[in-house]
Amino acid sequence: MVRMLLRLSNRHSPRACALAGALLLAGCASTPPTAPPPTTTRTPGAPAASVARPPADVPPPARAQVDDRTPAFAVWLSQFRQQALAAGIQESTLRAALEPARYLPAVVERDRSQPEFTRSVWDYLDTAVSPQRVTRGQAKRQEAAAAADAAAARYGVPAEVLVAVWGMESNFGSNYGDISTIDALATLGFDGRRADWARQQLIAALRIVQNGDIDAAHMIGSWAGAMGQTQFLPTNFLAYAVDADGDGRRDIWGSMADVMASTGNFLMREGWQRGQTWGSEVRLPTGFDLARADPSVRQSSVQWAAEGLSAATGGPLPELSDASVLLPAGARGPAFLVGPNFRALLRYNNATSYALGVGLLAQRIAGGLGVIAEWPRDLQPLGRSDMLALQQALAARGFDPGTPDGLLGPATRGAIRAWQRSSGQPADGYPTQQMLQQLRGH
Repeated sequence: MVRMLLRLSNRHSPRACALAGALLLAGCASTPPTAPPPTTTRTPGAPAASVARPPADVPPPARAQVDDRTPAFAVWLSQFRQQALAAGIQESTLRAALEPARYLPAVVERDRSQPEFTRSVWDYLDTAVSPQRVTRGQAKRQEAAAAADAAAARYGVPAEVLVAVWGMESNFGSNYGDISTIDALATLGFDGRRADWARQQLIAALRIVQNGDIDAAHMIGSWAGAMGQTQFLPTNFLAYAVDADGDGRRDIWGSMADVMASTGNFLMREGWQRGQTWGSEVRLPTGFDLARADPSVRQSSVQWAAEGLSAATGGPLPELSDASVLLPAGARGPAFLVGPNFRALLRYNNATSYALGVGLLAQRIAGGLGVIAEWPRDLQPLGRSDMLALQQALAARGFDPGTPDGLLGPATRGAIRAWQRSSGQPADGYPTQQMLQQLRGH
């Protein structure tokens, strides 16, 4: 993904639905790799700031060891070749990329898995913005200074934000996956659950090979088709990747100039506003209507200040013309005022925890403070089955959460708020185990 992939496709969320082919398939960004990176499923690469393209005399990474392609997969590949030819992919490209293609059962297993447990935002941020991650990010910021500063000047995205995305997506280039993108997308296309999406991405991947940006053997990334050091999907690569070093190839695997420029280009074109911050931690006034802490409620910092909001550090609110209040852990947790640049980060990966992680990591890399208010660590996040039970209980009491699916979206938040108001509780729309027990009558 870019892992602007479909994370939590939620019929309750129009934006999530609009991104639905991408984020559930992302895989990588949802849980930022720790340092050192895991080694059970990926082969770490060289340090990203000094990565070079594989020399011609070095064999490419071995494809994942799996069973021989099934007859059905071979038939599917043959049929897909006709679609690819019709889309303008040359026969020579198809021979080089598809003839070695292998069906990867593990990709299907991961795509179909529905994790039961959800990480709390504070648990996620403990890893995403750990002291070790911050220290390493500051060092990597210096190592990649030339590329990051050039991209920042060109696209208006601060260098520390670009470095933070790099850190979140691949642990600063050390862990961006070792699975053949062609194999992964062919497997997903053959499997059929996301066939149309996977075929679109596979055509895009073949076009990248045909354009000469990288050969199929060295096109590697995550199990879901996200590629390179900041994890672009093939379609996003075609739309946003940049040849910043002028060598004629857009190389998000080995060229730090291309990695930073491509990431900056994506964010700029998805709405990043030059000179604005992503957001800021704030304090809410006594009696603040928590229902206004919603992405749909947007106004200027001046208007929010008039309602009594103040910066958590005691200074003025950041200048934002179109900002909303974010309560990622409900009324008991920290509050943030977030603007267009936070929403641009959501375009990269449509998960609040991710966008908050990038913003806070960038803030710390630049020498700023972390979160000041305490997280409500005694609260337990709801797993998917518990969320489904909560939705069913709300519906049984006449509060419409939409179709129960175990995912938290705007309709479910609205139902939670309505129930909270009816029971005299702060209407923050944040689900808890205690709430589930109350709704069950325990």
